[in-house]
Amino acid sequence: MTKFTTRLPLIGIGVFAVLLLVVAPAVLSEHWISNLGKYCCLAIAAVGIGLAWGRGGMLVMGQGVFFGLGAYAMAMHLTLETAGPGALPGFMILYDPLAPLPAFWEPFRSEVFTLVAIVLLPVIVSAILGYALFKRRVKGAYFAILTQALAVALAVLISSTIRETGGDTGLSNFKYFFGYVLNDEANKLMVYLIAAALLVVCLLAVWQFNRSRFGELLVATRDAEERVRFLGYDPANIKLFAFVVAAVMASIGGAMFVPIVGIITPQEIGASASILMIAGVALGGRASLFGPALGAMAIGWGQSSLGSSWPEGWIYILGLIFIFVILFLPMGLSSLFDRAKGLIRRSSDEPGPATPELQEVVK
Repeated sequence: MTKFTTRLPLIGIGVFAVLLLVVAPAVLSEHWISNLGKYCCLAIAAVGIGLAWGRGGMLVMGQGVFFGLGAYAMAMHLTLETAGPGALPGFMILYDPLAPLPAFWEPFRSEVFTLVAIVLLPVIVSAILGYALFKRRVKGAYFAILTQALAVALAVLISSTIRETGGDTGLSNFKYFFGYVLNDEANKLMVYLIAAALLVVCLLAVWQFNRSRFGELLVATRDAEERVRFLGYDPANIKLFAFVVAAVMASIGGAMFVPIVGIITPQEIGASASILMIAGVALGGRASLFGPALGAMAIGWGQSSLGSSWPEGWIYILGLIFIFVILFLPMGLSSLFDRAKGLIRRSSDEPGPATPELQEVVK
């Protein structure tokens, strides 16, 4: 493998960064910049799923939990920032203007606490959940069902606590983002650039993981867990680290989703949202670097464009795409690129027509 080949993913990340951070703001309207920012948030979560599922073999069908932790942490801070110092959020005033602010809301007035919580909350939850499952060697369908059940439980919990979290209506009407007015066009562009930059950083992190010793162990654990254990490594710890990293990426994506979209509800973090994330990763190619991000962005575009104009038909289109990928492209659309490289390599290895001198020698 040549040095250029090993650096090719890094070059691709550079091109992707230029497209997102330079070209897109120069050519797209404010509406499409906002949509692209939303797709970037979904892609951040998808990159983490690609690491855990594509490289680690863990079908994480409950990433909506960690997406929701980051989203609601950010939404609570923005809601309190909009309400002003010492004031109650608007939806709480509707139920009881004299009621005190719930104790778990108060720390989110702090910007520093909010940023720390966006990272620390998914680490704590995923570490506890992952340790409990991986140490007991829970995997496969059982792992997928348990993680998805957790997403359903969180969505139901938020829906049933309308006085504390806004319930099914969610949290919305944010006016400020860490002191910046969200309605200002320049600030909207700033928020988009932050989301796009975070996506590039996540791609760089996964690229580094994949080429490191940890990446080799993660793939080995996926393919031959007992052999890895025989060599003296604990597969549970390897999978746990990948699971925690994926959870943090999902939380970051959820946190940036809130100021870009302007609302967060239980529907954005439940089972259906988690399945859409998995669908995007499967479409793009779970084992590739760019496949999960591009697949999630494609699914996000389809949901925004086709889902709004043709909601009934969009579900059928998504189902057909899923069936097609499973039957004909189990490794996603990124496998087409690998197949093309294989065909080119084979054609270059085939011997060409014999020269006249060689034909004379053969005679």
